[in-house]
Amino acid sequence: MTTAAVTALVLDLAGTFAFALNGALTAVRAARLDIVGVITLGMITALGGGIVRDVLLGALPPATFNDWRYLAVAAVGGLVAFALSRQLERLATPIEIFDALGLSLFAVTGAAKAMALGAGAGQAILLGAITAVGGGTIRDVLVRRVPTVLSSELYAIPALLGAAVVVVGTRTGFGALLPALAGAAVCLLVRLLGLRFRLDAPHPPGRPDTP
Repeated sequence: MTTAAVTALVLDLAGTFAFALNGALTAVRAARLDIVGVITLGMITALGGGIVRDVLLGALPPATFNDWRYLAVAAVGGLVAFALSRQLERLATPIEIFDALGLSLFAVTGAAKAMALGAGAGQAILLGAITAVGGGTIRDVLVRRVPTVLSSELYAIPALLGAAVVVVGTRTGFGALLPALAGAAVCLLVRLLGLRFRLDAPHPPGRPDTP
């Protein structure tokens, strides 16, 4: 494997693990599911966005079903969250932190894969964001709540920014690793700042600040 391919795989698997933890913790905290439900929701959160990306790119079958490591890492993440749920729930914001990590890693790997398969700059940025928010959106629908991408502080915007950094960095000759790390850092920083200061994307004029 080339250095770029190894970098993309490592970041993709790290994002898979982070989102699996996030989805499983959401199942424990918000839905109170049993072990099957916890692991299933963790795996759906971790793998859903990548599957949607690969289907849109025509990369079939999706990487999830071509490489056993994705399913294994997602299942392990769900099991870890289930086994340590009591300890993790004592932390202030474990779900938000794991979600921000998964969002950042998937935004850059989604954009990188889209470019590797010949997508244009705009399409790669959009597919990076879809990879990042897809699994979380499916997760939220399954636990019957408004998807985070539609309601939370700066969710889709950080993913778009991270993907854009990857596209611009790669197109200007910085290789694969540096743009990926920079894009993930930008996405993570903007997402965490949004959470910390409760920053929102613009709302329609006249919309009340609180429900």
